[in-house]
Amino acid sequence: MQYWLMKTEPGTYSIDDLLAEPNQTDHWDGVRNYQARNFMRDAMTVGDKVLLYHSGKAPAVVGTGVIAREGYPDHTAWDPDGEHYDPKSSPDNPIWYMVDVRCEQKFAVPLPLKTLRGEEALVDMWLLRRGMRLSIQPVSRGEFDHIIGIAEY
Repeated sequence: MQYWLMKTEPGTYSIDDLLAEPNQTDHWDGVRNYQARNFMRDAMTVGDKVLLYHSGKAPAVVGTGVIAREGYPDHTAWDPDGEHYDPKSSPDNPIWYMVDVRCEQKFAVPLPLKTLRGEEALVDMWLLRRGMRLSIQPVSRGEFDHIIGIAEY
């Protein structure tokens, strides 16, 4: 099992949106970074654990999820009227991928980025590296467990 952090803008798609989906599961589409794409396409497997992170004005880990379906082509890249359209991607030659994520737990209180920065156990976490903007990041089991341990349910 692997561990991941997946970022989303809460005004675009929040943990509450995910919770409102049937089975609290939805596809994670629109990722347009090659490294993040490679994580979804090549590394994420069903059952991997996820920290759900809201970026924006109040960045925080807001809950946990699990990968419910491994990487498959992101069809939103093929819609010329869609915001994630990429004319270089097609059903015959997909460039972008997505996974399905199921929400497991919403924290009673979000864990702000500022709090995470103050945790010695998280000093090597990708999220806390200067300039790290990647929307999907690996997380060590120790980092995942530490965050779960300080979260309020």
